[in-house]
Amino acid sequence: MTDQGARSVGLFITFEGGDGAGKTTQLERVRAWFEEQGRPVLVTREPGGTELGLDLRRLIQHGPEDVDPRTEALLYAADRAYHVATVVRPALAEGTVVLGDRYIDSSVAYQGAARDLGVEEVLSLSRWATRGLQPQLTFLLDLPPEVGARRGTGEPDRIERESADFHERVRHEYLNLAEAHPERIVVIDAVGTPDQVFSEIKGVLEERLPALVDGGDPRGGATASGTADADEDATVGTPGTHTAEDHAGATADAPDGAAGTAEDEPTRDARGDGAATGHRSPERSASAGEGLMVLTEAQATLWGDPDQDMLL
Repeated sequence: MTDQGARSVGLFITFEGGDGAGKTTQLERVRAWFEEQGRPVLVTREPGGTELGLDLRRLIQHGPEDVDPRTEALLYAADRAYHVATVVRPALAEGTVVLGDRYIDSSVAYQGAARDLGVEEVLSLSRWATRGLQPQLTFLLDLPPEVGARRGTGEPDRIERESADFHERVRHEYLNLAEAHPERIVVIDAVGTPDQVFSEIKGVLEERLPALVDGGDPRGGATASGTADADEDATVGTPGTHTAEDHAGATADAPDGAAGTAEDEPTRDARGDGAATGHRSPERSASAGEGLMVLTEAQATLWGDPDQDMLL
């Protein structure tokens, strides 16, 4: 255990992607990978990471068809505010690795871009709801919507029933975000087998984890007191990423106006033009064992319903 009063900072890693991308499968594998190293892990999701979230999830996915986009966005924001305050921040304050199935990027892609509510408007709402908390690392499991649709099982929910054009806009915005923020978002080709996808994810974790851990308290991330500055973010400008252009469906054909956001992550401008490097850096700042978080207790919760990986 750490000395009394010592600061313990967790890691916040999120998984994003369209329907059928396999987020739940990869979350479980990454959880097992961290636990093998003796690290406390919490797997959670949005919406549905709390009892309140479960009710909101049901309303959003299976509620009235006439729910308008603004109501939908506000329901997600309400769930996110409560989820961060009662689950994510307390876990990070204890030094836990928090693995999140969807976060702010989902709202930006689905409600901001695909629902035409405005990327900046939805981003601003989400940042206010979370007091500026951003993940240090995000895995974007990229998959053509038609492939994801074929993977689906069961009756599609209200959002899954949206048009192919809607889901293409979601994908384009995700890729735009990845191109704009390569220091945080890593694009993973989700067309491959689960083993292939996990192999790529594990490689990124092995490369980046020392820098993430040694970097100490991320900007805007939770500290031992569970607080964050709403005017800052928690991204880590670690070099060496997969870019959107390295995968099928790069943003060259993205619709006009579907640009990524800059307000949430100032490091975009620090790179000059915000372009991704297109390769991984071979450098590692330290061994993976240095500065690792103290083991407290395993915290793992996964949902048993196979339909739960379908959306948000």
